[in-house]
Amino acid sequence: MPDRSDSGVGSLSQGERALTPSLQGDGFTLRPWHADDLESLLRHANDPAVSRGLRDRFPYPYTREDGEAFLAGRVLTPGTLNLAIEIDGHACGSIGAQPGTAERGHTAELGYWLGQAQWGQGVMTRVVALFAPWVMDELRLFRLQAEVLDFNEGSARVLLANGFAEEGTARCAVYKRGVLHDLRRFARVRRSL
Repeated sequence: MPDRSDSGVGSLSQGERALTPSLQGDGFTLRPWHADDLESLLRHANDPAVSRGLRDRFPYPYTREDGEAFLAGRVLTPGTLNLAIEIDGHACGSIGAQPGTAERGHTAELGYWLGQAQWGQGVMTRVVALFAPWVMDELRLFRLQAEVLDFNEGSARVLLANGFAEEGTARCAVYKRGVLHDLRRFARVRRSL
């Protein structure tokens, strides 16, 4: 694994960023995060509706210090492949996959978010449609899985539309902002590379 101290941006080291291609989608580009994405990141991430369905490492309020820490590679687990979702020249969301380790090295966990201004336009469905098969090939995965809080029907629809099967629900699995939630699990699998 590359050294994370070499001025990486997001979860990728500088060397990994150089090797990660931009992926062109319908109305968006997936690309490595850049240091100059900070203002756009803050504009879209500092929203309680966005952070509501994400892990607590994505805080609200989302401060300048939070954005700087993310862009410096101090938030995500090393090895996480995380790309900015760029629309009209601005980074307004993110998608990534965190690979498993050891006997689960053939799997990864998918995560994503999108600024609220882009919701309801089918953007994330198209983003996952581009990213999921690419990352499964890139990381040689047999399984890509995602977890969704019980209230997040939009995210569940995105996954189902992209060939993920709902595998079950972990009841009372997450306590967030004073409320206990069930956690739904989805996965997209293949038997050969």
